[in-house]
Amino acid sequence: MKAFGKYISKHLASFAAFNLVLALLNVLAFGITFQSVIRNDYGDTSPQTMLEEIAAASTVEGVSDDARQKLESAHIWAMFLNQGGNRIWAVNIPKDIPGDYTIQDVALFSKGYLKDYPVFVWNTEDGLLVLGYPKDSYTKLTSNYFSIHAIQTLPLYMTGMLTADFLFLFLAYYFSRRKIIRSTEPIIDAIETLSDGKPVSLAIGGDLSEVAGSINKASRILSKQNEARANWISGVSHDIRTPLSMILGYAGRIADNKTINSSVKDQAEIVRQQSIKIKELVQDLNLVSHLEYEMQPLHKEPVRLSKLLRSYAVELLNGGLSESYPVEVGIKPAAENVILECDSRLIMRAINNLVQNSFRHNPQGCEISLTLDYSEAVITLTVADNGVGLSAEKLRELKESTHYMESTDERLNLRHGLGLLLVRQIVEAHCGTMTIESEPGQGYQTVLCFQVQASQG
Repeated sequence: MKAFGKYISKHLASFAAFNLVLALLNVLAFGITFQSVIRNDYGDTSPQTMLEEIAAASTVEGVSDDARQKLESAHIWAMFLNQGGNRIWAVNIPKDIPGDYTIQDVALFSKGYLKDYPVFVWNTEDGLLVLGYPKDSYTKLTSNYFSIHAIQTLPLYMTGMLTADFLFLFLAYYFSRRKIIRSTEPIIDAIETLSDGKPVSLAIGGDLSEVAGSINKASRILSKQNEARANWISGVSHDIRTPLSMILGYAGRIADNKTINSSVKDQAEIVRQQSIKIKELVQDLNLVSHLEYEMQPLHKEPVRLSKLLRSYAVELLNGGLSESYPVEVGIKPAAENVILECDSRLIMRAINNLVQNSFRHNPQGCEISLTLDYSEAVITLTVADNGVGLSAEKLRELKESTHYMESTDERLNLRHGLGLLLVRQIVEAHCGTMTIESEPGQGYQTVLCFQVQASQG
């Protein structure tokens, strides 16, 4: 579920970054678009600059030639009014501009327009300088007053509004993300559970009810298939048991009959050995199937693994173990009294499968070691041999095989036995981990790790 949250956060962060880039592009476009306007309004021909330059170059008698040329090139007209409102001189003056003005006229046009020309005034000791710009070149605000309180309040207002906007945006993001995760979390969890082959049941409702319904339908179909497969395997195992027992019995009698020649007895022994293999395969297949579909109840109880390991070694030696397979048991002091909640029958089965695997792959014999260690609330059981080992390809197949159907090739021939897969299923049923290590000519090692509930010694 954290991955889905990161997915949403990633895309929201991408969206925020996109908005930031878009805002920067807008600022850039604004600057490119209005650079000429800004240059004109605040450049050499801006009203403020022109007023200062023309006023400096003007007297009561007139204006300098340079100032006159600059006015003409910028299409600006100018006039100078004396204290009585009479025009003393003018440059490029339009025909509709009067020559004399009252104090009321000056008060009106100084703030705005004169005959629709935007005008700007500069007060001097000798009179009033008036510059007129082309019509539709500037818009003047004739009611240009603001209260001090409004000016003082504006920065606080802008800061407060921006802060509130960011806060509201963050809250909208937070609650939207929370709502999306809350709606999709059960579906994501159900899909993960379904991918493990386990049934799920979602409450159907809300905007994603159709998706929930589809998942429930897929779960029901998968459950029926798993149940049918498990029942079929169980039925076949049961049906095979009786004829297989008869084959084993008759083959054993023939092999033990002293009146039959040695060739027939050898063939009967082969039949018996192969029948035992079939019996073990069927048992493994049945147990793997039950563990996979959680049809095998675990009878967990406190078990001292050191005692269990020694018991297995004694049983193995008493069973007529060949001298070609010496077995060594090594139990570290820290693991001697460690108790694990487990199904002892299944753990014993896992150990036996690993040992039998060493027997099977090393017909010329090998040394087998069973080691038990404990550290940081984890008990480690290692079954190793110094035999022929496995090739890199075979080792990869063993590690990648997670289902009994993957133990066969395209002709349904066994690439490797079900024993190792059964060990993995038993370990996973006890919430443990299994690690396989092997190199050609350097032996084979399987490490089983189990978490212990409390620190023990």
